[in-house]
Amino acid sequence: MTTQSITLKSFALAAEEGRTQQPLKRRCTLHTKNVMYRSVLAITACTALFFSIRKISYGQQNDEAQIRALEHYFADAFKAKDVDGIMANYEHSQNLVFFDVVPRREYLGWDAYKRDWEGLFASLDGPITLFEIKELTVNVDGNLAYSYSFQHYLAKTKGDQSRNVTVRVTDVYRKSGGKWLIVQEHVSVPVDPQTGKADRQFKP
Repeated sequence: MTTQSITLKSFALAAEEGRTQQPLKRRCTLHTKNVMYRSVLAITACTALFFSIRKISYGQQNDEAQIRALEHYFADAFKAKDVDGIMANYEHSQNLVFFDVVPRREYLGWDAYKRDWEGLFASLDGPITLFEIKELTVNVDGNLAYSYSFQHYLAKTKGDQSRNVTVRVTDVYRKSGGKWLIVQEHVSVPVDPQTGKADRQFKP
């Protein structure tokens, strides 16, 4: 075999090897790009999820703080015997539902419930001696929330009798227009099943 034949054969082998390696290189390049693309997508998704969870967590904390502030305003209005201040915490509509610890069976609508508060304060003489909300627990889920607590007050009636009452209160809230309002409320006391008597001075 001549030197020229060997040289031509070498060039042919080199060319063939180059043609073989080029698709391999392209595949490697495409694979690397795919891996990088998927990595970027994964990082982007994780980042979005992180900030989404953080936003939800912050939103829930902020909502709970607003509801606790509402209950604080309610307590201040109760101590001041301020009916309008109390009713500002409730949805002003006929959809408001309230179950009181005393008859009647139920109060439907904002106006009916306001009259109930007016009747309560009309029966009391002088200032509210004490009003406190204990063990307030708040749970938020989207635009709805609920709370439960024990509420205790001391006052004197028009007949100069002392009124010392503790009740259990469950409230349901709805967020509308960025504001939380009570849409349903249930007030109760434990009842002795043997005597049928209510315990209005139970200790939480």
